[in-house]
Amino acid sequence: MIDFTFFGSSRLSVIVLDELLKFDLKPSLVVTTPDKPQGRKLEIKPNVVKSWAIEHNVKVIDDLQKIPRENANLFIVASYGKIIPKEIIELPKHKTLNIHPSLLPEYRGASPLPTAILNDTKNTGVTIMQLDTEMDHGPIVIQKRIEIMKWPTYEEFEEMMAIVGAHLLAETLPKWVDGKIVPTEQNHAKATYTKKIKKEDGLVDLSVDDPYLIFRKVQAFHEWPQAYFFVKKEDHSTGEHRKIRVKITSASFEDNTLTINTVIPEGKKEMSYKDFERGYLK
Repeated sequence: MIDFTFFGSSRLSVIVLDELLKFDLKPSLVVTTPDKPQGRKLEIKPNVVKSWAIEHNVKVIDDLQKIPRENANLFIVASYGKIIPKEIIELPKHKTLNIHPSLLPEYRGASPLPTAILNDTKNTGVTIMQLDTEMDHGPIVIQKRIEIMKWPTYEEFEEMMAIVGAHLLAETLPKWVDGKIVPTEQNHAKATYTKKIKKEDGLVDLSVDDPYLIFRKVQAFHEWPQAYFFVKKEDHSTGEHRKIRVKITSASFEDNTLTINTVIPEGKKEMSYKDFERGYLK
């Protein structure tokens, strides 16, 4: 049994935790972010990682200052979402490892998965790296390449990469703690960076934009902010036209043709695109 502390705060983190359990790898401590308002009522709730820790009877803390300073063995980070200071990174005997869903030094930063979809980077992969104080900068422990044949939705892509990363980590940890792996410095001159996704990134123009790019935006932004476009809708009571926002919830791309399957017009429920066309575009 390898003793380790796990840092995470997202759904990807939970997928990694669930997969590690299959290899008899259960953290002795989970570190996550504080509870925050969620939902329409903005109720204070724990994130999915804290809920996982409680369900699996694992001690959980949301304050880095509460981490024990003595006898730390190994730290594992997967989508923690906050900067970890140097004095914490350097605490454990076997260092701090991070699962990053790209082939570093490509796609450092907060959004490697949607960026890969947007850029159509089908030769991608997962990196296990030793964390240092710079963003996704530390030496590489091991990488695994993956070729994507057809772009899934963001959620499906996230799950696939999290599973691959967890399995790669589980297979690597015994050799790592035995000192049989020497990490390799990244080629920093080839580093590329991702940006934080903004709501306006999801905007598409169905009459101008490349259809394949529109499809990739639908897949990359499927969870948030969702790809969307605007149409003008006549108010029959006043004769005035107003601009409404329409979210694209599913689409496909076959034989160089984009097919929009379902949408959510502003203020309405999800409907087929054909029904939308009949009700809004004619």
